[in-house]
Formats: sequence, structure tokens, C-alpha cells
Amino acid sequence: MTDDALRQRLLALRTEIEAHNHRYYVLDDPSVSDAHYDRLMADLQAIEHDHPDWVTPDSPTQRVGAAPAGHFAPVRHAVRMLSLGNAFEDQDILAFDERVTGILLESGLLTPTGQVDQADGPQHELFPAPGAGKQPAHGVAYVAEYKFDGLAVSLRYEQGRLTQAATRGDGSEGEDITANIRTLRSVPLRLHGDAAPAVLEVRGEVLMARADFARLNEQQLARREKPFVNPRNAAAGSLRQLDPQVTAQRPLRFYAYGWGQIQDAAGHDLRPRATQAAMLDWLAGFGFAVSPGRQHCRGAAELLRFYAAVGAARASLPYDIDGVVYKVDDLRAQEVLGFVARAPRFAIAHKFPAQEETTRLLGIDVQVGRTGALTPVARLQPVFVGGVTVTNATLHNEDEIHRKDVRIGDTVIVRRAGDVIPEVVGPVLELRPADALPFDLLAVCPVCPVCGSAIERLEGEAITRCTGGLFCPAQRKQTLWHAASRKALDIDGLGDKLIEQLVDGGRVSTLADLYGLGELELSTYPRMGQKSAQNLVQAIDQSRRPPLSRLLYALGIRHVGDTTARDVARHFGSMQAIMDASEDDLLQVPDVGPVVAASIRRFFAEAHNREVVAALQAAGVEPQADVAPAGAKPLAGKTLVLTGTMPTLTRDEATRRILAAGGKVSGSVSRKTAWVVAGDEAGSKLAKAEELGVPVLDEAGLLALLSG
Repeated sequence: MTDDALRQRLLALRTEIEAHNHRYYVLDDPSVSDAHYDRLMADLQAIEHDHPDWVTPDSPTQRVGAAPAGHFAPVRHAVRMLSLGNAFEDQDILAFDERVTGILLESGLLTPTGQVDQADGPQHELFPAPGAGKQPAHGVAYVAEYKFDGLAVSLRYEQGRLTQAATRGDGSEGEDITANIRTLRSVPLRLHGDAAPAVLEVRGEVLMARADFARLNEQQLARREKPFVNPRNAAAGSLRQLDPQVTAQRPLRFYAYGWGQIQDAAGHDLRPRATQAAMLDWLAGFGFAVSPGRQHCRGAAELLRFYAAVGAARASLPYDIDGVVYKVDDLRAQEVLGFVARAPRFAIAHKFPAQEETTRLLGIDVQVGRTGALTPVARLQPVFVGGVTVTNATLHNEDEIHRKDVRIGDTVIVRRAGDVIPEVVGPVLELRPADALPFDLLAVCPVCPVCGSAIERLEGEAITRCTGGLFCPAQRKQTLWHAASRKALDIDGLGDKLIEQLVDGGRVSTLADLYGLGELELSTYPRMGQKSAQNLVQAIDQSRRPPLSRLLYALGIRHVGDTTARDVARHFGSMQAIMDASEDDLLQVPDVGPVVAASIRRFFAEAHNREVVAALQAAGVEPQADVAPAGAKPLAGKTLVLTGTMPTLTRDEATRRILAAGGKVSGSVSRKTAWVVAGDEAGSKLAKAEELGVPVLDEAGLLALLSG
């Protein structure tokens, strides 16, 4: 066979094998036997073996896995991967639908008669008026689909080829798992068809079907290896293998449910379709599996019917789901609804009831958290619930124990849902023994069980706390663990066991003490060889110049999460400015209320907390401002809304520049909006701005604002 003929044979084999992969892994409809498929693959491997220069990254033979990686590199998401708000009761869904309808009516996108604003493109029935003849269903149109119980990932395609894959991580930054994702036969290495955009990020879930999970565990047992607990853990563990060849042997599948960045060759953001449903069909056309159980619903009543139907069929599905997801179908409406914190307003997850089992409450221990909170923890007779064996469960606080009337010796109901910490729901009263003992926190712990300091419970709070602060070893350990965590200083290798040894040995009392640790000293600790010690010291050194927001979050101030820390850091620009800020100053930060402001002020009013910051500075820790100080920000405290397509700036670039200038970007127009920036094909947001008298700028006006 000539080289030309052989090359044509190679291309034909690749096309045929990928078609079989698509039918088997995406459509669940195989058309050939395994033996026939294996012969095709063997023929392709033989040709590529003889002609290694013909091998391309998107060949089906390249799914066997690359060389093992030393670690997972960080990946910054071009568009944040947001999580969803959860609903558990029917009333939650009724309230969600009411909020969505109200906002859309207020925005002008919908009118009380059901007419839809058409300034932004063709009409889509979001809230249709009654028609002649058969009455249509009324209400906002949603797409309802399964909530897969797997691992969320993002796949980036450039010029139609897979270039990067990443985990969700914290939503802004994940881990690079490209080599592992390439081994999944349900993931196209090259998008099908010729209409792919220049950049396409596909979001979805990696999971393992129940039948595949059962076969995998049979293989584990045959090799005398430990079986996996449940499909989700098996999928997550398989996807995070440093050796992609291990991942290649695991039966993982990918289902697409959304998208991130989509751009044309000129770098302009695209919206190829007008609705959520049409976008999913568009993704399916590129070769992706999408949720097979998705359905159009109108209004809350149809959403609840879908939920009940899926719940009844849940046990017969080929994969695990832990609920359903509802998303407003019209993409213009999604833009109007916008986002709150880390979740979109236009979508919600309706979770199935948590799995529950009964077991015996053997005792109640008290743990001391990093903020000094004393938390009662149930010690249980081991019980298998929600896919894991549970021996401990939270009791939240003493008031909850009394409210539920839980006593030591009771048979109790234990609930666990997904990754949520197991909790004791309540006792089975008819099984209560005569000697069951009520719990009294003050009798068990008249002082802190760790350091012996006094305990207190402030008026209006449900939590009892140790007053020992950093003097308390338990708080030291938890504070150090929190500070070293990924969202804080991200000190890789500083685990809870080592922290415990460092604190118990008296070597580390404050965060600043970490920066005095050396390789020789660390290598003397158990399971800390020379290489591990060297890597840890390097990680500690790399944390000496953290973003200000991460250092602020690392201090463990009550009520200050990573999002609040970022807002405060961007507003003040330096640690000294934050430390000197009054409560009134702190209240000027968007989304910071009286409770958070008081908590930050109390923290820095304590001399020992200021000493911690001073010690960190003396140890060479120099936080870097997330953005320029507030005084240098031309848009400080201003909220802007973007609509339409601008001549040169993409939506993402405009957002980044506004944030860097101290402003905020909102998805909806209100009387608090400072400016609306309108480009071509601006829709309902422009109309709303004109209605409310909000100033409207074009791109040139925005650039003038940014320049001060």
C-alpha cells in the first residue's frame, strides 16, 4: 500500500473509531461488537507504530494516558465556575419562581400581560399570555435536568481542539487535569463539525455509571485491592490521579451542562443561541453527551411535577443523581437576573431528601474550633449511610440538643447528603432506654476542655466559646490549618498532623513561627523526609508575598470569608488601613454589614492580634495589594451594568478593568446603578436605565471613566 493510501486508511480508521466511541460513550447505542472495535484499534495502532510522525494529539490511540505528572498546576478560569443555591422544600421552589418572575417583570423584560421585550432579538415565550383554543401552561420557562453526583470540570477548546481541562476548584482557580481528561472517550478531542468557535469552554460533570462502578470494584477485589465506597468517590479519585494511565483504565463519562467563555476569532464574546435548551443542543452537535432527562417546564407547578417524577425513577437510573436543577431558559432573562455572591439567581438545585439511618448514640464529645466555638459531636455506633461509614455526627450546639431532646444512649436518626457533614436529626423516642442521659454542656465542660480557659456565651448567640484565643492549642491548630489552606496562604504540605506535632511540641504558637522553620528541623518529624521538608520550606517561602485578601482571610476573623476578605482588601488596599479602619469605614465596603464590620474591628482592637500581624511582617511576609488603594480608584464604590457588544472591549475585559478601578459590575439595573455601559444590540437593560434615569455610556465613555 502506498503512503497516500495508507494515510487515507489511517484517517478513515480514526473517523470510524471516533464514531464508535461517540455511539458507545455518548449515545449509549453501540453499533459494533467489542471484538470488531478492538480490531479497528489494532489496525490504527499498527499504522501509527510504523509511522510515528503521523501520530497527532487527537488520535484515538492517544487516550491511553501520558507520563505521570508531579503535581496538578493551577488553572485560572476565564469565566468563574459558580455553584448553585440549594432548595430542599417545595416552598423553596415556589419562592424561587416568585423571585424570578418578580425581577423579570420589574426589569421590563416581561410585562403583566405576558408580552416579552423584543429589543434584544427574536421573541421567546418567558411568560406567555393565554392563547386561543387550548390553554398553554403559564409561567417562566425553565429547563429542568438531572443534578449529577460527580465532579465538575471545565474543558477549553481552541480552534476546535481540546487544549486544557480543569477542576472547579474554588470557582476562580482549579487544577489542570488535561492529561487525565484526554483519556475519557466521551470527551471529543476535536469538536465535531466545522462551525466551532475560536474558543469554547464546556462545563460539565465527570461521573461513573453504577454498572461500570460495580465492574471496577469486582476488578479491585480480584486484584486483592480495596474496593471504592461509591461511584462519586471512585470518579473523583480516578480523575485526580497523577498518572493518567490509571485514569485511562477507569470507566469515566462526561456530561455537559453549561459553558464558560465563548469567543470568535477576533476575541469577541459570542452567544450562539438564545436559550439554555438551544445551547445544550448546540453543545450536543459538537459531540458532547448532555443530560438525557432534561425537560422544558413552565412555572413552579411543572418544576415540582418534574422533581416528583425524577425522584420516583431515581433508583432505576444508570447513574447516581442527588437532585434536579432548574435554569431559566431564556439567556436574556439570565443576564437580567444576574448573580449573588457565588451563585446565579436564574438557577437553583432542588436536592432530594438526605439519606437517613438509625444507630445508637454512645456519647457526646466537645470539640474546640479555630474561633473557640465549643461544638458537641455525637459519638455513634458505626452506621453506613450516604455511601460512607459514619462514626461521628454534628449536634450543632447545646440549644439544638435540647430542642431535639437528644440523650446519650438514645437510638438516633443520622442524616447525610452528598459531602455534607453527617448530622443527628433526632431520637427515636419509642426506643429510648430508661437510663438515657440528658446532656449539660457546663457540667461536661465548665472550662475549655483543651486549655482550661473560661468559656462564655454572648447574649443573642447560640454558640459557647473558649476565651483563650491563641493561647488555646486547639485554636492554634485550627487557625494554622485554616491559614495554610488553599484559599488562604496555600502552604502545600502543611497538613493537620504536622501542625499538631508542631503545636504540641511548642515549636509553633503563632502563624509567624512557621516562617522560622528550616529543612533540617522539619526532616526530624515523623513522615517528613528530606525531600518533603525541602518542599514544605519552599512552599512556606512562596507564601511570603500573598495577595492581601488571602492574608486577611488567613487570619481567621469571624464572619470574614474569602469573598468578604477580597472586597475589604480591594477597598482599603493595605493591611495597615484595614487595621486602622473604624466600623463606619468598614461599612463603606459593599456587602459588609454591621456584624462583619464589628467583628473585624473587635479582632484588630485586640493587642495580641496586632502582634500577630507585626510578627508576620518581621518574618518577611509582605502582602500584595489586590488592586490599587481605594483613593487611586476612579470607580471606587460605583456599580456599573454592561449590556450589548462593545467595539473593542470584550465583556470579560471590561469587567476586569472596572473591578481593577474599584467598581462593581452588576447583572441588573436599579436606582443604585451609577452607569449603564451600552454597546451594539443593547436590550432591556438600556430601556431600564432610560426608565430610571441612570446615565448611559458607550465604550469611549467607559474608557474615559477608567482613565480618571
